[in-house]
Amino acid sequence: MATVLVTGFPGFLGSELVRRILRRPGAARVVCLVQEKFEALARERAAAITSAEKVDAARIRLVRGDITVPGLGIADARAAARGTTEIFHLAAVYDLSVKRAAALRVNAEGTRHVLDFAAGCPGLERFQYVSTCYVSGRWPGIFREEDLEKGQKFNNFYEETKYLAEIEVRRRRDAGLPVTIYRPGVVVGDSVTGETQKYDGPYYILRWLLRQPTVAVLPVPAGAELMRVNLVPRDFVVGAIDALSTSPGSLGRCYQLADPDPPTIDEAIRMMGEATGRVVARIPMPVSFAKAAIDWVPGVYRLMQIPSDAVVYFAHPTFYDTTQATRDLEPLGIRCPRLADYLPRLVDFLKRHPEISSQAMV
Repeated sequence: MATVLVTGFPGFLGSELVRRILRRPGAARVVCLVQEKFEALARERAAAITSAEKVDAARIRLVRGDITVPGLGIADARAAARGTTEIFHLAAVYDLSVKRAAALRVNAEGTRHVLDFAAGCPGLERFQYVSTCYVSGRWPGIFREEDLEKGQKFNNFYEETKYLAEIEVRRRRDAGLPVTIYRPGVVVGDSVTGETQKYDGPYYILRWLLRQPTVAVLPVPAGAELMRVNLVPRDFVVGAIDALSTSPGSLGRCYQLADPDPPTIDEAIRMMGEATGRVVARIPMPVSFAKAAIDWVPGVYRLMQIPSDAVVYFAHPTFYDTTQATRDLEPLGIRCPRLADYLPRLVDFLKRHPEISSQAMV
């Protein structure tokens, strides 16, 4: 029986990925590396998955561990490595305000430890690494799937440390490790159910609009009719990773799992207004001014509840080329859905689940 190691469970993407791995022919067993503080949630989620999929509960094994230490904190790392045939590395700090030391420890050093573990797996067939489109930083223009080190500037330490981690992944790939890299855009909820695990990214804007009357005020950066925002639903991202991970042709490649035709900021705001039932009154405002107001003017953040770190993603200068992803996913029948088609479902879920927060799993 194939044994697949997954980091990042019981996270939003990791949970859905585990579900899909269990559907593979061949009855693979999934070993989930779980931090001690998330063990209770992991047990609950694993039980729900095996029950829903009607598979033996023993096919998901939870192992306490920590990617920030050598050997991943696994009690018998050598024995675990001997049986591992595939690794999906999703664990990371997905927090735009994370401090650099914490981001380095988890995103960069943690990835190095998982790579070291992978190097000790004699039967390893593939190392599947989930990066992010935003290793581009604020690169102005087209960022292609094989681009990485371009002298770009970064918005935050999340972007920088994911960039450093991908450099190391590519170095190991070039040295012979069987690697495939996936770079999602800004991941939102499921395009069919609207389900999500936290309200960040565009949800800050949606919640702000919903808290206002029919005519809602929204600061908008200059160039909103030219710059684009790249949102991708969870089911597309996980479906693409699942499909590409078993394709022999994906070995060694990097895929930007992004919308190949993303809406402009202006178009996205119009869609958000329609989905929330609001007429949006746009207030032109430089990004630097908006960030300063949120950080320094008393009451602005409490009123809007939009972190200043998130503002820059609505004034992003990068366009993500998806040539390889589109080419290899088309024959598999997988395409990124249009934001206009599923945004109402995201808003409906948001309205029905106000209890969900914007906090990352850290």
